[in-house]
Amino acid sequence: MNGVFPEDTTALHAWAKANVEGWRGPSVAKKFPTGQSNPTYLIEAASGRYVLRRKPPGKLLKSAHLIEREFRVLKALEGAGYPAPRPLALCEDEGVIGTAFYLMTFVDGRVLWDPALPDLQREDRRPIYDAMNEGLARLHSINVAAAGLSDYGKPGSYLARQYQRWTDQYRASETARVEDMERLIAWLADRVPTDDGRVALVHGDWRIDNMIFDSTSPRLLAVLDWELSTLGHPFADLAYQCMQWRLPNGRYRGLGGVDRAATGIPTEAEYVAAYCQRMGLGAIPDWTFFIAFSFFRSIAIHQGVYKRALDGNASNPELARQVGESMPFVAHVAWKGVEEGR
Repeated sequence: MNGVFPEDTTALHAWAKANVEGWRGPSVAKKFPTGQSNPTYLIEAASGRYVLRRKPPGKLLKSAHLIEREFRVLKALEGAGYPAPRPLALCEDEGVIGTAFYLMTFVDGRVLWDPALPDLQREDRRPIYDAMNEGLARLHSINVAAAGLSDYGKPGSYLARQYQRWTDQYRASETARVEDMERLIAWLADRVPTDDGRVALVHGDWRIDNMIFDSTSPRLLAVLDWELSTLGHPFADLAYQCMQWRLPNGRYRGLGGVDRAATGIPTEAEYVAAYCQRMGLGAIPDWTFFIAFSFFRSIAIHQGVYKRALDGNASNPELARQVGESMPFVAHVAWKGVEEGR
């Protein structure tokens, strides 16, 4: 390694010149300020703009930050014609920039950070949600065998395995006892649904700020951040997004307190119904479980982010600390939903 990335891109340039078709340097790397998992950079080179995703430095939790899996699924999505950035090259040699990384195309469009869509007109909001809904149904309809992803996850018992995995991850990064999280963990343990045989390619972090939309239309150009993708239960993706309807707007980027009728944003029930119609389903069974499970999993993920901040190797330390400090409130919202049976 010739220098410290991202200030010095000499080694990156040499590697990219040999591995990325059409690459021409020199290049400059600028870290995106958002994101809490794998650090992401805009690479501006003479040949164009690219995006680099790398593993974070420092000690990592087991099975976390597997950018190799991200690269693999992006290749499969490219073959399936699904909207996602096109992967260009994977580098597993940590000697180039200090960690494994990959390069992908830069997709130019809109990232909508606030699910309330305050900068859009009322008539423009529902089409955005419909595009997300269609994108999710389309993802869950991909033939995983034809896409070469039959071994992308373990078959069967997805919910039971995910429950155990995220309980272990949470315990490994736990910094303080959160009573509502303890209640949630205990409640879920006794209610994991029997495996119904549903298996799909799931994104794992399906939310509006992980997407790029066309600048002038609701067309979904690319879904980002595939780190948590696997073969799993499709209803987990749907419930994960529906958490936003239960969290307050503002700091938590939720839709709680937002007037749906006035804003034109669908209700949770309307969004779920649209998904069911696209997938040929009558309803989603065990919905309270799936919502509670999604909150539990999100808290476990963000607890890991918070622990990395305390350890000094978070991608965005200040935001990571804020996220960590908000976890007791999020756990409270989750447990309230369980108590109300919704």
